[in-house]
Amino acid sequence: MRLHTLLEVLPFFSVQGEGNPAISNIANHHKKVKNGDLFICINGLEVDSHSLSGVAEKNGAAAILAERKLDADIPVIIVPDTKKAMAILADYFYKQPSHQLLLVGVTGTNGKTTTTHLIDHVFSQSGMKTGLIGTMHIKVGDELEVSHNTTPDSLTLQKTFRRFCDKGVRSAIMEVSSHALDQGRVHGCDYDIAVFTNLSQDHLDYHKSMDDYRNAKGLLFSQLGNTYFKKSPKYAIINKDDEAADYFIRSTAAHVLTYGLHSSADFFAKDLVLGATGSVFTLVSPFGEWEMVLKYAGKFNVYNALAALAAAFAAGIPIEDSIRSLEKAKGVRGRFETVSEGQPYSVIIDYAHTPDGLKNVLETTRTITKGKVIVVVGCGGDRDRIKRPIMAEIACDYGDYAIFTSDNPRTEDPASILKDMESGVFGKQYQMIIDRKEAIKEALNVAQPGDVVLIAGKGHETYQIIGNDVYDFDDREVARNFIKGM
Repeated sequence: MRLHTLLEVLPFFSVQGEGNPAISNIANHHKKVKNGDLFICINGLEVDSHSLSGVAEKNGAAAILAERKLDADIPVIIVPDTKKAMAILADYFYKQPSHQLLLVGVTGTNGKTTTTHLIDHVFSQSGMKTGLIGTMHIKVGDELEVSHNTTPDSLTLQKTFRRFCDKGVRSAIMEVSSHALDQGRVHGCDYDIAVFTNLSQDHLDYHKSMDDYRNAKGLLFSQLGNTYFKKSPKYAIINKDDEAADYFIRSTAAHVLTYGLHSSADFFAKDLVLGATGSVFTLVSPFGEWEMVLKYAGKFNVYNALAALAAAFAAGIPIEDSIRSLEKAKGVRGRFETVSEGQPYSVIIDYAHTPDGLKNVLETTRTITKGKVIVVVGCGGDRDRIKRPIMAEIACDYGDYAIFTSDNPRTEDPASILKDMESGVFGKQYQMIIDRKEAIKEALNVAQPGDVVLIAGKGHETYQIIGNDVYDFDDREVARNFIKGM
């Protein structure tokens, strides 16, 4: 595609230099630029890549998209906002791939990963070839790839959607973070179904207030579409039990389906019985009632399953088929995952890294233990400091023995993070062990038959970030090795 043809989709811009080169690809990282690429300069939180445009030119860039004039011998297209322009150009260059997919976006503080995996499972069982984008990985059919962000930037998204389409994928299911919505990473994505799981405190280091956080997530629903096209209806799937439900319902012009544990929802669970290995309930919908048996524990997973059922209904999958699929589904790695090596106590690994997430997991843990609940938990560095004392308080209130330790301290002093946590538990019993491996070892050492050890915060992660270095670290393997050694 020639540069001038690509630029036709932008409403206005100015050009520095002359020429109409062929554009073979689009890149927004100077090291990834190849001959014939359009290099897009991004003024990011840490790096302003305008300063790297010269490197991109040396690497073969045919043209540059920027927000100001540059010293360059190739055409420079100047726009007010390169992030917005990147989304528009990527959508056009890759032939609007999201329009060719049944695209499902899931947002919320907790439950995004499990809900997307359950939706993916139901869709796959119905015969669709699916693509999945999220915290754990990117999946194309049965192929897994590394995921670097919960929600990639707009250029990476459109490239990924194009690959999905080229490989015969019919539906894409993705986690949509509040950061991505606020930063416009999903501009150009034609969502058909948007799902809201819940809203509780997180990311206030970025959003500054709960209203700002809620408003960012609301963008997924307000951008869902404002017309009613029979062949491609838009649906908003809303957790009716959440306090923010009415805000999200008001935010969208799309058809709304609600779910929850109360009869005011379109899809709700009654006569719920929670167990150590799953749950049983009666699903009530506008189309009848069905008994359901899930193989994954916790009330929070009942919500995730209800969200998946509503999304599957919106996608046109018969509800009986969706129920059978969800009853076959297993838990997601690092989400209430057990480690069993024959020990007389239980060990559970969970990604819970928010106050509400930790509370939910500890409440579920309490229902399945006859002994003590021992919880190992930390808080990430360079992230929301406000939630640290709250999480510590929850660990002490809902656990019998709390051990505070490092999560991913990043560039913060781990001792300082623990000090923040400690400020929320004055007068309560707890222990602080900075070294996460030693904290896990201590929890396992004190565990008695019938106890449950919950190791929270990192879940599926196989690394720990200390300073600017990334180290191999897997809570499951650390626990497993200690148990074997004991």
